[in-house]
Amino acid sequence: MYLSALTIENFRQFGHAGHGLKISFNEGVTALVGENDAGKTAVIDAIRYVLQTRDAEYLKLQLEDFHIDDSGSQADTITLMCTLDGLSKAELGAFAEYVTYKNKIGRLHIHWSAKRVHGFNLTRRWADISVRSGEKGEGLSLDAGVRQLLASAYLKPLRDAEREMSPGRNSRLSQVLSSFPNIDAGNDFDTATPPATTLDAETLSIAGMGDYMRHLVNKHSAIVSAEQAINNNYLAPLSLAGQPLTSRISFGEGGTEAARLKQILERLELGLLDHASGQSRGVYGLGSNNVLFMACELLLLGKEPDGLPLLLVEEPEAHLHPQRQLQLMEFLEKAAKPGDGLRPVQVILTTHSPNLSSKIPIQNLVIMHRLQAFSLAEDQTCLGADDYRFLSRFLDVTKAGLFFAKGLLVVEGDAEAILLPALARRLGKDLTKHGVSVINVGGVGLRRYSKIMQRRDPSNGEITIPTACITDMDVMPDCAAEIHELVTGPTDPKWGNISKRRWRAVRDFGSTPADQEAALEEHRKKRTESDGQCVRTFVADHWTLEYDLAFAGLAREVHAAAYLAINEEKIDQKKATKTTLLADADAAFKTIEATHSTKEAQCSSVYKMFKRASKAIAAQHLIDLIEQRFVDRTLDVATLRGVLPEYVIHAIEYATSGSAIPAVASTASAILAGVVADPGSPAPMEESKE
Repeated sequence: MYLSALTIENFRQFGHAGHGLKISFNEGVTALVGENDAGKTAVIDAIRYVLQTRDAEYLKLQLEDFHIDDSGSQADTITLMCTLDGLSKAELGAFAEYVTYKNKIGRLHIHWSAKRVHGFNLTRRWADISVRSGEKGEGLSLDAGVRQLLASAYLKPLRDAEREMSPGRNSRLSQVLSSFPNIDAGNDFDTATPPATTLDAETLSIAGMGDYMRHLVNKHSAIVSAEQAINNNYLAPLSLAGQPLTSRISFGEGGTEAARLKQILERLELGLLDHASGQSRGVYGLGSNNVLFMACELLLLGKEPDGLPLLLVEEPEAHLHPQRQLQLMEFLEKAAKPGDGLRPVQVILTTHSPNLSSKIPIQNLVIMHRLQAFSLAEDQTCLGADDYRFLSRFLDVTKAGLFFAKGLLVVEGDAEAILLPALARRLGKDLTKHGVSVINVGGVGLRRYSKIMQRRDPSNGEITIPTACITDMDVMPDCAAEIHELVTGPTDPKWGNISKRRWRAVRDFGSTPADQEAALEEHRKKRTESDGQCVRTFVADHWTLEYDLAFAGLAREVHAAAYLAINEEKIDQKKATKTTLLADADAAFKTIEATHSTKEAQCSSVYKMFKRASKAIAAQHLIDLIEQRFVDRTLDVATLRGVLPEYVIHAIEYATSGSAIPAVASTASAILAGVVADPGSPAPMEESKE
């Protein structure tokens, strides 16, 4: 039995039918990811209201839990429903009067509703709560025993695991242990026949061991002497005839065996053992104790013969360093599978950790965005089976940031990842302020990552996270082939072996300018054929980013940046200064201008330098050069817009448009289409404040 679905209406940020929430869960691990205030905690709390939890903490309904719409009107009724699937024959029998059958499949629907009672003081009864079975709440009310069987284990965020495992009245550890199978097994203690050996003592129950310890303490010579001293020296002189006063020193004892067992369990604590000192306290911090606490809860859920094996965890990464987070995820995945006499445990967690998100199989993730839940299961996205296999290998921590962003820039290399945030900031579109993540796929699988954000059936809602994919055109001007020494001239036989070379030039796309233009446009369209919904691909205007930056108006700066990257070791070894190198670069650039008459040839010569220059290091130098021009006031926002490739500007505009999208919309594509106009007439950017 596992929780397969949750429906929410009029609860906190989720509104009525159509604007509420329906979310599906996996049998194993399901991770809710997304930006802050997306509703992850509300989902967990909704499950807690419906199913209740095993801890002693009472979740009290608050007035603000009732949804308030945009007009300021507050709902009168909250409706929550949990659907449980996968019931065994024994469970179908145990919940027989509550099960709903459809197509011969039995499901358990738990319908929870709260209705505000008007005219009552909030300090008294102000809401009527009903918990019934049936898909529409038409079935029987659930009694306390049934709800106890359905209670889940819940670990709150920023929990103090050490306190939870410490001894005390109704301690969490005592609750866990009291539910552990065979916790009351063993023999009772009989004062007439006390255990003769340690082995005999080990046959006693825990309550019996407590009785035996009391018996031994009561017989201790110091206790007996103190008891006699009180009786003989103080109470005897104060006794009346026929009414002697006699004291007895002993442990406080519960009346029943269950009460005595509870007293003992509440005195126990759970801690990690320091193997060096043999001590169990004081050497481990919150993170290690958190792991221990989760292990304890999972053990209980796995050992129990009945009930719902569901663990709810908010922010399991709390107090854990990245390596321990990865270990924890492996641990949770293992707990979700049967083995070693343990039944599988369903785990539903919320996380803001890219570490955990990268470790969880992508099909087990649910993106919470703009009051909707988007499962990344195989039948929900546009990803194919091979895409899931690819992403399971290459979706690392840095790329997992895409699950928490308001917008995405998916790029193919380090140069774009370094340059774009700096350019966006200077254009008044700071990526950090707009919540945009730059995802560097390293030239591999650009479209695979973008398809994560595309829904197979968009009629059920679309993810409205604007995803801008930036890719090279990868078509060089004809002159570049000779400049880059790929051919010796226009009649070189290599021009004819298109299938045997990895590069393409404009002349490969037709013999006339008109044919070339049409073929190049078709080539560009092929690179955008995966676009749709929130995903748009921005193709380089001509060749690559570096070439296009030079062609658009930054040829001198791109050349200088490449020159500095090539000669960076001279600066580190103090054989040259940046000032002298820039002077040399300027002289070399003037030679390029004098040698080549066309803009294409000049920019091709500049780009040739990247055969020796690192694109990433050159990108860093290019940022510095642009920044210096802003300091020198030889460059401003308007001028920078004029010397940047249009596709770069459009991509930045689109990726940062997420904050302009309303929270509730009919379709994402309709809204996103209006955020960025036709590439020929881009909407103006906000003016930089610098």
